[in-house]
Amino acid sequence: MRSILEVDFAQPVGFRPLSLDLRTPDAEGVPVVVFLHGGGWLRGSRKVFTPGLSDAQSFDRIVGAGLAVASCEYRLSGEARFPAQLDDVDAALAWLQANGAEHGVDASRIVLWGVSAGATLAALTALRRDDIRGVVDWFGPADLFGMAEHDSAGSDGGEPPEQTREARWLGATAAALPDAARRASPALQVHAASPPFHIAHGTADVHVPVTQGEELAAALRGAGADVEFHPVPEGRHFWQGLSEPADVFDPAIRFVRRVTALTAE
Repeated sequence: MRSILEVDFAQPVGFRPLSLDLRTPDAEGVPVVVFLHGGGWLRGSRKVFTPGLSDAQSFDRIVGAGLAVASCEYRLSGEARFPAQLDDVDAALAWLQANGAEHGVDASRIVLWGVSAGATLAALTALRRDDIRGVVDWFGPADLFGMAEHDSAGSDGGEPPEQTREARWLGATAAALPDAARRASPALQVHAASPPFHIAHGTADVHVPVTQGEELAAALRGAGADVEFHPVPEGRHFWQGLSEPADVFDPAIRFVRRVTALTAE
């Protein structure tokens, strides 16, 4: 495996440089997973796939399947509000398309893989571009109006509506900014040309309820998209308490290999 760490891929005016870490197998012309971390758009790091999982269990597992992984930063909600993060993802993709070949990456075969807030960014990015092979969405918020209802029920700490992670990302509540909330909700942006999706969501997730994944999967099916939905019995947010990471990684990796034509359907 080869690793190229802390590559600056963008310098938004007035903000810090944004970096990515690129890990590749010892091969040329490999597909690339663009990884977007979680943390409610408030926190998180490109260096951590999910809390509690080591690099060997996550990044290295994907590289071992013959895939490159570019783990990318984006501006957090304390730095910039929606849709700035989508611009950051686009910038990372542009860097890979311009520079990937010299690092053994085939940037025409990109899959976006996000967890939690990062899954929302992955889904939104893929739904507005035509050069993404697929999306791995792990327990991402899909409908910000539904998330506002969930938060108001107090099951995620009972924050004031304007202090929830979604409101901080948008700049106000979904009710106050309905157009922005709609544009920031993947389930409401699905269309007939949507790329393939692999959605995995724990049935015991109290932070982002499994109904969010179900709604996105239903919308994609309704549009005729290729969608795999994997509810994980008793799974919690960030797969806390999961005894065997392979249970969620293996199906996701099989999906990535399929949509990038590393394996036959």
